[in-house]
Amino acid sequence: MTDTWATFGADLHIDPTGSTGLRAGLMHALREAVRTGRLTPGTRLPSSRTLAADLGIARNTVADAYAELVAEGWLTARQGSGTRVARRAEPRAPVSRAPRSRPPRTAPAYSLMPGTPDLATFPRAEWLKAARRALTDAPHDAFGYGDPRGRIELRTVLAEYLARARGVYAAPDRIIVCAGFVHGLMLLGKVLRGRRVREVAVESYGLKIHTRLLTEAGLRIPCLPLDHLGSRTGELHTLRHAGAVLLTPAHQFPTGVPLHPDRRAAAVDWARSTGGLILEDDYDGEFRYDRQPVGALQGLDPERVVYLGTSSKSLAPGLRLGWMVVPRALAAEVAEAKGASDWAPSALDQLTLAEFMASGAYDRHVRSMRLRYRNRRDQLVAALAERAPDIRVSGIAAGLHAVLELPAGTEAEVIRAAAWQGLAVEGLGWFRHPDAGLERDALVIGYGTPTDSAWKGTLEALLRVLT
Repeated sequence: MTDTWATFGADLHIDPTGSTGLRAGLMHALREAVRTGRLTPGTRLPSSRTLAADLGIARNTVADAYAELVAEGWLTARQGSGTRVARRAEPRAPVSRAPRSRPPRTAPAYSLMPGTPDLATFPRAEWLKAARRALTDAPHDAFGYGDPRGRIELRTVLAEYLARARGVYAAPDRIIVCAGFVHGLMLLGKVLRGRRVREVAVESYGLKIHTRLLTEAGLRIPCLPLDHLGSRTGELHTLRHAGAVLLTPAHQFPTGVPLHPDRRAAAVDWARSTGGLILEDDYDGEFRYDRQPVGALQGLDPERVVYLGTSSKSLAPGLRLGWMVVPRALAAEVAEAKGASDWAPSALDQLTLAEFMASGAYDRHVRSMRLRYRNRRDQLVAALAERAPDIRVSGIAAGLHAVLELPAGTEAEVIRAAAWQGLAVEGLGWFRHPDAGLERDALVIGYGTPTDSAWKGTLEALLRVLT
């Protein structure tokens, strides 16, 4: 008869030491594990049969120890619930005579913070179907360490999708799956520094986490001026030490300005003439409302542009799934940098996204969300026109946010007023590069952030602040 103790029951690490006998030693070890907090209240212990087999002692010895600890109040035993660590009141903390600290702020009732989609609309049912199919069909090697570039199934589907939907020239061997844009930028910063690049130019408004990652990689970050046509890429030639530039050409974040065609061409001309690289952040390229989406800059020169995209806006940032399409000359270096780290998305999540996209569910979800966000944008614009006609709205042709221009010197005051209304908003100044030129006063309104049930109340709170 084969032993069954190895396949049934829960494990418990315990060392019944002592010179007074096995039962007493086991009781002492269990008391210490509970007293020190290693076994927390409610923890279910193995059955007496399982623990006896694990320790190589008689079952009656364990049963007697359990019974005595139950009588002492250390454990509880109920039919159907097994033996568990007893729940006891925690000792009261001593009263502090130190002055009371300021109570923490309560979470705002409403949020229009930019950078997040409506998380309540994540397609759970379709994602679950894709996950089941992906897990059923997953090859055995999917559970190994795998290719640092990512699962070939996802890279193949991404190559087709990006070519079709974003005008990207891609092949699976040029795609590297990463854990979001930040992860991709970290890898690129490491590779650029290894190539002796000293500076990466950035736009005069952008996310601080991106510029911080570049500086932490040892790169300087001169900024490009920005106007109504986008970043003035013609001035890249004046930045003598810049070896790369980070751009959001389809929908500049956060101002919302698309990069003018002439300035797109100027950026590519600079990269070709200097050997520089363009890092293209296509963070919300699928969400264009008033005309066809602006294609990716990468299509103008796939060997001088690194294209970066993610599922953060189209699905949810919590998936931690992004991708880079890199020039052939850079592919091996980026893959090596990624392979040297242990930060990578789960293979099963990659296979699920591949199945989700291949089935057409991704396209259907993006189209549905595009309509939903466009309706919200239209409601925002109409409400402002009626209740706050002096507020100019810009950057609304695409994306999940809008820019509301404010009178000079009023940005901080409006943000404070919003806080009193329980509304979280962000000012344009938060995204300004320290070396940028004339500062603008504005709010960056993330109208994609609230859930449908919270949208009307959130919009009304904004209007109260502005009127």
